[in-house]
Amino acid sequence: MMLETEPDLSVFSQIDFTNGAVAAVSGGSDSTALLLLLKDHLDRTAPATKLLAVTIDHNLRPGSAAEAQAVARLCAERGIAHRILVWSGRKPSTGLPAAAREARYRLLAEAAQAEGIGLVLTGHTADDQAETVLMRQARQEGPRAAERGLAGMAPATLYDWRIWIARPLLGTRRAALRDVLRRANVGWAEDPTNDDVAFERPRIRTALAAGNGAQRVEDAVALAVRAAVERDQLGHRAAALISGFASRPADGLIRLDPGFATAGDEPAAVYALRILLATVGGVAFLPDQARSEALLDRLRAGPSCVTPFYATRFCATLSRTVVDARRAGIFLRRETRNLPPAAPASDNALWDGRRKITLGDRPGAFLIAPLGAARAAKRAIAEGGTPPSLVRAALAAEPVLWRSPEQPGESLGLAQDSPVLPGMAVRPVVAPFARFLPSFDLAPAMTVAALIGAPLVPAMPFTGHTAG
Repeated sequence: MMLETEPDLSVFSQIDFTNGAVAAVSGGSDSTALLLLLKDHLDRTAPATKLLAVTIDHNLRPGSAAEAQAVARLCAERGIAHRILVWSGRKPSTGLPAAAREARYRLLAEAAQAEGIGLVLTGHTADDQAETVLMRQARQEGPRAAERGLAGMAPATLYDWRIWIARPLLGTRRAALRDVLRRANVGWAEDPTNDDVAFERPRIRTALAAGNGAQRVEDAVALAVRAAVERDQLGHRAAALISGFASRPADGLIRLDPGFATAGDEPAAVYALRILLATVGGVAFLPDQARSEALLDRLRAGPSCVTPFYATRFCATLSRTVVDARRAGIFLRRETRNLPPAAPASDNALWDGRRKITLGDRPGAFLIAPLGAARAAKRAIAEGGTPPSLVRAALAAEPVLWRSPEQPGESLGLAQDSPVLPGMAVRPVVAPFARFLPSFDLAPAMTVAALIGAPLVPAMPFTGHTAG
């Protein structure tokens, strides 16, 4: 594929700016060019659009505050609203890039939400995409590009199930953006950590700067596009299997029709199974591919086995999820080991990786804890031929709300039954996509959300979006 030697401004025409936009601007060349191109587009097409530039000062280098102030001056000169947000507090001794990335997106999302904006734009380029793909390629081997994350960064990613992060410049080389800045007589900051080969990305960047680097970038981006299309197609097929074979007979319990394992599309079935396992178990990462394939093979063999004990049942546990295959169906539920102890419910917290807590204006007023086997036995009602023992086991791991420690004996019922007070909710989440949902995984995420009663996904920011 040919990468853009000039920024393709038509990409901005494919983005819905109805509710405004936040531009993430570090002061580097990519994000500064993004800001200028975006401002020019909005001035020409929708001058009333709310535009806010946000600079995150990670507070990791002595010069970071001055760089943020330089962005502020540029924005003031061009009439762009601007905010500086500082990542304060202690920094981790290991995993610093990942922690900084998480803090950056959290602060950007908070800034957007405070302004009533649901869209953040970043200046990621084709160079960034190539680096991402090559890093992932170096870590793993095998032909399944879509499964190994070689799709790279998605053109849009939903953060925390509420704010879309769009990357409109993924098809544009960094050099083209720097040419834009030179023509506009606008400078940019150079982050010295980008040259620190102690980190993985700068090592890849240095390698791409030599020899046949341009061709390697084009090849890596082309691979990302192919892998993204494959993953998008895989996700749609997985979503169709979930929609056709999965149901929720009780809170915390998913049933798969036995035909799920023999539907004939093994890659899609494995992917669907991995998403369901992670969701039911409240795990942020999909379970191991090989173990999931082995599990599907066992489920495909049916409940019968060579030993009498397995004549009507097969059980396994993966990603904190119990898989209970019987003649009545394949049932998934959270295992009852290692459940969170009773603790004060925290606003905006993720309980057991499975429930998002919203307390409104009543922080600290409630306890949240698993229902437990004894109470589950009194509440369990089996319908539609679902084995009562499975309903009881699933309910035992479900969260229940209690009054504050001053009134510990008063149960308010299962957390998901209904809000106890206005503005309060404990909602299911699609665990592997609760924090970051790439747009090429949108189909299965939406299908699982509908299955478990999770909130709807906010509308995509791109019109006519495709995975690549």
